[in-house]
Amino acid sequence: MSAPDLTSILTAAQSPDPTVRQNAESALAAAEQTNLAEFFVALATELASEDRPATVRQMAGIHFKNLLVAKDDALQVQKHDKWKALPAERRSAIKTTAIGALRSPEPVARHAAAMACAEVATVELPYKEWPEFLTAIMENVVGAGSDDGIKISSLECLGFTCERIAFTSGLAAGEGGPPPEISPEITDLMLTTIVDGIRSDRPDTIRFAAAKALGNSLSFTRKNFENDNERGMIFQTVCDATQSQDAKVRAAAYECIVQIAYQYYDKLQSYMQTLFQLTFATIRSDEESVALQAIEFWSTLAEEEIELMDVAAELAEAGQTPPPENQCVGYVKAALEHLCPLLTETLTKQDEDADVDDDVWNLSMSGATCLTLVANTVEDAIVPAIMPFVQQHIQSENWRYREAATMAFSSVLEGPSDEAIGPYVNQSIPILLGALSDSNDMVKDTTAWTIGRICDLHVRSIPEETFPTLVNGLAGKLMTETPRVSSQACYGIHNLAAAFQNDNAAATSGTNALSPYMAHLLQTLLQVVDREDASESNLRIGAFEAISVLIQNAAPDAKNILMQLLPAIIDRLGQSFNMPALTNEDKEQKEGVQGLLCGLIQVISIKVSKEELSPYCDSIMTNFLQVSDLSPD
Repeated sequence: MSAPDLTSILTAAQSPDPTVRQNAESALAAAEQTNLAEFFVALATELASEDRPATVRQMAGIHFKNLLVAKDDALQVQKHDKWKALPAERRSAIKTTAIGALRSPEPVARHAAAMACAEVATVELPYKEWPEFLTAIMENVVGAGSDDGIKISSLECLGFTCERIAFTSGLAAGEGGPPPEISPEITDLMLTTIVDGIRSDRPDTIRFAAAKALGNSLSFTRKNFENDNERGMIFQTVCDATQSQDAKVRAAAYECIVQIAYQYYDKLQSYMQTLFQLTFATIRSDEESVALQAIEFWSTLAEEEIELMDVAAELAEAGQTPPPENQCVGYVKAALEHLCPLLTETLTKQDEDADVDDDVWNLSMSGATCLTLVANTVEDAIVPAIMPFVQQHIQSENWRYREAATMAFSSVLEGPSDEAIGPYVNQSIPILLGALSDSNDMVKDTTAWTIGRICDLHVRSIPEETFPTLVNGLAGKLMTETPRVSSQACYGIHNLAAAFQNDNAAATSGTNALSPYMAHLLQTLLQVVDREDASESNLRIGAFEAISVLIQNAAPDAKNILMQLLPAIIDRLGQSFNMPALTNEDKEQKEGVQGLLCGLIQVISIKVSKEELSPYCDSIMTNFLQVSDLSPD
């Protein structure tokens, strides 16, 4: 393929006209099949040619990269094997041309070259091939003749390379077996280059690129972390970067610290005092994007300690102890006195305008997640650390503190023993039931969620005399609240009903505590399914799931109610075939409803006798067959 032809085809591949674009893509695919080596050469040449439009050079780099990348693991291995099968001299020429584009004055071309070169380096560096790659990258970053744009693109390339090597190292073996581990010599060069880029006297744009590259490199730098001096240098460099004037650099530095906590927990001890001070100050006063990463450090630390304690418990059962490097040091418990006030403070920083159904992550959410992990780590010790805050603020005049206190209580329900948290659960029920009618939607939402968690984790601590008020309180929120709050009420009813699973007493007595409310709950939940806004906040699904669990755990004296429900469900299934399905979303909703209705028919069928079910079998089978006929293959 000639250069003018390829330029035209790459231009056409970006056309808004689908026919033009598809013809261009077909031409590119044909060129790949005809002569892969020459196609790589042509793409690298387009990428490096300063007289080509920036969009063409960008497309050349992206297509070059895509020739080496696949989402499917087996196809990824095949693509790497095809590259390795190319003649060495052709690969050398391609690499020289591509890496030269990292020094282009055109930023778009540099960025595309960074991605393309990273993919080649991913294939070759584990086999100690392409030694010129790291030499060129280091010269671009360290050398006085490179402008900031070249340094940034080179660090981006190194970061992409580290990320891709970490990802592809776990793939199935290709020809000649799995790729070997990155050699210490290569990781040394990588770290030297990265550390130079993250130095405090570098511009923030360069430090940011270097910090991102460092985060991506940490999964294969174990040898460097075993060396006290090298480990100290890395920690010092990262900690210095947390003090940058640029928030992006600070956040990227904390991302590195999070990775270090995950990868090298056993190496943290000498640095924890510094990390205490840095993360606490950041959580307390830094911008949200940075504070989120500082909280993530403690969440990661808690997750690591939970895992280490679980492993230690398993070994203890076998009469063994973990080796020193795999023992839980207890950093979270040691920090508890100071960490908990910080986390409860973050809970008061709610974003009342955030749509919780969107992909939102903010300080209060992060703080609640961290507190949940902390509770699972320190168990009973969390109760005296958190409950004073809960008791002080759960009925505060300020809605932010009412919601924060409720969320804090919900976050520590899992972890402590029943003996430690149970008395507080017992005392909380009347207050929480009252808060279901709070004037603030966030408070009501969190309250319903908390009640659902109590029903799931501590149902035995619910006072028997409050059971009717609890059931009626949740039922009363099914039709009158926002989809979010009503969905949480469904969650609470679901968990309350699930508590009666394997209830042997019901088989003997013929009844259980749910029976007096069964008809009203089922009727109301079916009304929830029909709400116009039931597709929001998983409300419809939550209602169906609550109905299913109620049916599964219904006592014998509720069988008549189930038999009245069965024809209504069959009728709903029959009516569902008339639901309009003009869009893919309509079609998915229709199929989802039909699946849920079929599930309800199934659980009712299990609860009733063959004789009771027999009159409905024909209509059930007719509807099931129609659902099967409409379902995609």
